[in-house]
Amino acid sequence: MSQTRAHTDIHLTGRIARLPEPWRSYALLARLDRPVGTWLLFLPGVWGLFLAPAASLQTKLIDTILFAFGSLVMRSAGCVVNDIWDRDIDAKVARTAGRPLASGSLSLKQGLLLLSILLLLGLAVLACLPPVCWALAPLALFLVALYPAAKRVTWWPQLVMGFTFGFGAPMGYAAAAGTLDGNGLLLYGAVILWQLGFDTIYGFQDMEDDARIGVRSTSRLMEKSARPFVGTCYTLMLLALALVAIHADLHWSFWPFFILAAGMLMRQVRLLNPHDAPACLREFRRNVPIGIVLAAGFVFARLLG
Repeated sequence: MSQTRAHTDIHLTGRIARLPEPWRSYALLARLDRPVGTWLLFLPGVWGLFLAPAASLQTKLIDTILFAFGSLVMRSAGCVVNDIWDRDIDAKVARTAGRPLASGSLSLKQGLLLLSILLLLGLAVLACLPPVCWALAPLALFLVALYPAAKRVTWWPQLVMGFTFGFGAPMGYAAAAGTLDGNGLLLYGAVILWQLGFDTIYGFQDMEDDARIGVRSTSRLMEKSARPFVGTCYTLMLLALALVAIHADLHWSFWPFFILAAGMLMRQVRLLNPHDAPACLREFRRNVPIGIVLAAGFVFARLLG
């Protein structure tokens, strides 16, 4: 068996492994064993919250707590939607065959029950945010529902994922500013480019299985130009972030964090090997500390500015 086919990102350890069934399967379906996705949904929200010039520090901190819980809930809901759509495809892919709906450890009815609970929790978080976020929420839900279908109709599902997972940035900006202006949208564009790059890296894990079953992906499309493509995504993302910071007149303390994050991104491009699945997973996960570095830059810029 090849390295790609043998690779899986499901590792049962710690408290999740000790849970009795069906709670362990519910936790796996919600991806509680893998918090990377929650971080990558939450961190752009922090960027947006602290980029926005309005709102007091106390309000920003309260909204940060709400966004943290909301990111956990909505990332889990998105994973459930994805696994409901893809349960037949997941069963044919080595990395995802052990997922609860694909393996049969949970039924479709149980998956829909968990989804309902998660959406109710998300609605409770939304009720605590400003009305402008209520107006944006239907678009966010539409993107969550649309994303799993993208791989069936386009070679660019990772771009659709960027629009979906990056939505925390405009939501955070709108929550703090009370509106969504051009700078908030430019931040959203930067996040989309970042997520297009790192989700393409993530998708390199599945290229062999995806080709075998006919699933399209940006990763398969860019296999022979992996480094130039991901490098272009990251470069454009950094340019957009620089414009955002300049337009917002952020304090100079933002720039050391920006430079550090840029170096980390370029190192990721330099080390990228699309045919080494475990290495691709490691590089994908390294986007969490990159996001934290940039979040620290936005926070310090507002505290000191």
